[in-house]
Amino acid sequence: MELMNETGKLTQDEIDALLADHKPGPSNEPFQFAELEPDEVAGKMNDNMNLDLLLDIPLEIVVELGRTKKKISEVLELTSGSIVELDKMSGEPVDIYVNNKLIAKGEVVVIEEHFGVRIKEICQSPL
Repeated sequence: MELMNETGKLTQDEIDALLADHKPGPSNEPFQFAELEPDEVAGKMNDNMNLDLLLDIPLEIVVELGRTKKKISEVLELTSGSIVELDKMSGEPVDIYVNNKLIAKGEVVVIEEHFGVRIKEICQSPL
């Protein structure tokens, strides 16, 4: 059987003929689910809902003061003491990311000699 007509396209009859051998036959047997005892179901649900396994997973937290774009030539000109201007104003909230997902906004605080962030707002649907 020739597969294509002069336009390079299959006709509907040719498509039907090709698919005739591959059409699955009707199945008269309904799908059977495995029988589970109630205790087995409860045990599996408890295993799936066991959060203790997740509590020790480390997450990366990043606090972003702001962003900017520079050309490669401008980056190559940076030296010690150079100032990079960011897109945020002084006093604006900083963005807090967990695993690259924005989850909150906060303000920078100083605790003894260390910087910290006080969370001011949790973003909608953080996870």
